[in-house]
Amino acid sequence: MSKNRTNRYTPLWMALCVVLGIMVGSFYANHFSGNRLNIINTSGNKLNNLLHIIDDQYVDTVNINDLVEKAMPQILGELDPHSVYITARDGQIANDDLRGSFSGIGIEFVVRQDTIRVQNVIGNGPAERAGVIAGDKIVEVDDSSFVGKKVTNEEAMHHLKGPKDTKVKLGIVRYGEKKIRHITVTRGEIPTKSVTACYMLDEHSGYIKIKNFGENTYPELLIALAKLSQQSFGNLVIDLRSNTGGYLESAVQIANEFLSKGQLIVYTEGRRYPRQEYRADGRGSYQQIPLVILVDEISASASEILAGAIQDNDRGTIVGRRSFGKGLVQKPMEFSDHSMIRLTIARYYTPSGRCIQKPYDDSKSYEEDWINRYQHGEFFSQDSIKHTGPAYHTANGRVVYGGGGITPDIFVPEDTLGMTSYYKEASMSGLILQFAYNYTDEHRSKLSTFDEVKELETYLKKQNTLEEFVSFADKNGLKRRNLMIQKSRKLLERFVYSRIIYNILNDQAWTEYLNQDDPAVMEALRLFRSGTAFPKKGASDTKIAKKVAMLFDGRIRMTGTTRIAHA
Repeated sequence: MSKNRTNRYTPLWMALCVVLGIMVGSFYANHFSGNRLNIINTSGNKLNNLLHIIDDQYVDTVNINDLVEKAMPQILGELDPHSVYITARDGQIANDDLRGSFSGIGIEFVVRQDTIRVQNVIGNGPAERAGVIAGDKIVEVDDSSFVGKKVTNEEAMHHLKGPKDTKVKLGIVRYGEKKIRHITVTRGEIPTKSVTACYMLDEHSGYIKIKNFGENTYPELLIALAKLSQQSFGNLVIDLRSNTGGYLESAVQIANEFLSKGQLIVYTEGRRYPRQEYRADGRGSYQQIPLVILVDEISASASEILAGAIQDNDRGTIVGRRSFGKGLVQKPMEFSDHSMIRLTIARYYTPSGRCIQKPYDDSKSYEEDWINRYQHGEFFSQDSIKHTGPAYHTANGRVVYGGGGITPDIFVPEDTLGMTSYYKEASMSGLILQFAYNYTDEHRSKLSTFDEVKELETYLKKQNTLEEFVSFADKNGLKRRNLMIQKSRKLLERFVYSRIIYNILNDQAWTEYLNQDDPAVMEALRLFRSGTAFPKKGASDTKIAKKVAMLFDGRIRMTGTTRIAHA
């Protein structure tokens, strides 16, 4: 009987003990912490408990998930400019450019005047098979209107991309037609290319343009090299201008093709990541070929790894302008909801031991670095380059600097020749891109009969296309300025023609057209013809750079201001 009574009161005794423990704990917490909430002394748990407290006691109902989504970028933003949070919704799009393929309908598009406009259709892709053509305007997606301010590149990609074999119904307005036609497209795997141009600059010199460093960049490069080998190339230009980087491994694989066994390509090191070296294995097939790498102020990350490996080993010559300066290594980490962070875990160092990461203590200065470089005259004079890092030495003893990008061996400046306020407004406002799209659309049947760059360029000149642009710009707010137009005539024609060529032909044709008189490409050819592509021991490039600045006008590459997206 007494045993049953004891069992009956056991829960009561336990409850009393718990209450007593809480009271004692609260007394000591209040007494020793000044009545502060002192749950657990670690910051991580403090943050977690803050969210619990807000959820439990805040005056209004709070969506904790939304609060976390907004807080994550802010927290990572306190670390460095390249540690970022990517939502589950944006995760796939963020990685598509670096993957070998993505699932979509197979178009290249721009958003202009709140409408999706098809720039190009991938050959034999889902959209082409369904009947979509370049020039079409997509105004409906799955029977819902898709025009207006809600239409952005990101929203368009979310609606047009999707799992393989799923369907999307498009409402399309075609040039010359008033009625909307409906086309159902079955999504499929769309290949993405990193190597966007490969051709011979002259009888002996090959040229390869690499857009970024993705999963398939190395095999694409090998295919390009094989193609050039069939044309008996003896020199090589690799163009990394406007290449913002990608996978470190791809840059290492490419560098390996050109370096001798044992030569250091790059090494990484971080607080929790011991030094890891990447060295050439000696199996590269192009270890002796004269090599020039082109870089500019946009070339970053993996581009700088490749350029730094070639420069520090004195394997080739770097031509152009100082690169971006990103020497931090990010590791992607995915959460259970498929959102992810890219967290900086290490720095990478070129073979000479330099880290080329530019300072980022002041986030505003970091973001405005290009503007500051331009204002300081760095785009026009090598003497204006300010090195913030220590000096290092290449294998041959040449001086190179850390702390802010790869400084080229031969500097090719931009120049103000032909530059006017009229040209700047025409290019930066997007008017040239708008005109080129409209012109292509209106004359597509005729323009499509040309498959050679030279023939198309000749035709455009005969049509007085520039005068048509000037009239178009005048009607759209850019007042005609005859003297400025005449001064900038060559630049204006170059930009207008290049965009029409891009719309009708492809990336390679566009690149070939721009490279015809490109100063950096011309300098690469000069190096090959003079037999000086291999840097000499202790050689200084200052006199050469000044000579190049006098020889070339450094015209701006016509990349345009409108973002082109894929779906």
